[in-house]
Amino acid sequence: MTTPYEIHQGTSPVILAFPHTGTDVPPAIYDRLNDNGRILADTDWHIHELYDGLLPDATTVRATFNRYVIDANRDPQGVSLYPGQNTTGLVPETDFDGKPIWKDGQAPDAADVDARLRDFHAPYHAALTAEIERVRAAHGVAILYDCHSIRSHIPFLFESKLPDFNIGTDMGRTCDGSIEQATLTVVEAAQCYDSVLNGRFKGGWTTRHYGRPETGVHAIQMELAQSTHLQSETPPFAYDAVKADRLRVHLKDILVRIEQIAPGLKR
Repeated sequence: MTTPYEIHQGTSPVILAFPHTGTDVPPAIYDRLNDNGRILADTDWHIHELYDGLLPDATTVRATFNRYVIDANRDPQGVSLYPGQNTTGLVPETDFDGKPIWKDGQAPDAADVDARLRDFHAPYHAALTAEIERVRAAHGVAILYDCHSIRSHIPFLFESKLPDFNIGTDMGRTCDGSIEQATLTVVEAAQCYDSVLNGRFKGGWTTRHYGRPETGVHAIQMELAQSTHLQSETPPFAYDAVKADRLRVHLKDILVRIEQIAPGLKR
């Protein structure tokens, strides 16, 4: 079985997490997906490539498995992040359009979920936890920046077009206000882009679970509309280098600013 995560250890107080860029699906699980599921449409396409090299000394932790195997950004107990709103679960039964992804009678059962928690979800978060602890020990503080993307039009999940930059801090609970403000300052000044703070996406389980400013661990989520860096939000979900290069300027600015803030956050 492929290792469920990849790590690059850096010397910065900033950690970049990539829970949804993986495309690995074990054959036994892939065989149970229907034709729609095999598109893997809800992958955060090319996000690790988009951020590559922007903050060279940052630590990165990336899940290699696809979110249809199990979602690394969901509560392992299956608790909904957004009660009362359409969403997908720990092991999704549908895609973001509400369409089934499993063959009839092949949807994962409780035993499948337990096995995937053990083999994928838990190892990824153990690796991420270890890196957070290593970075905090070295710097007295760790800033976790959780990297995401999503299609800009998904009526099943939200109305109208999603803003280009979607910052999530669980209403300011997961990080010091200076981190939130620095990020907001960059995106609000970015010409030809729109943005929102704690809109439809307020930070997933990763952000909410690890973001404990009182312990020296700060977390912030960035959800990017895929129209900002893909040629098209439909298969084959190709990377658009021109769009991406324009976007990377602002992402680099964010990361550099929050790295500069870190020393002042020591407890």
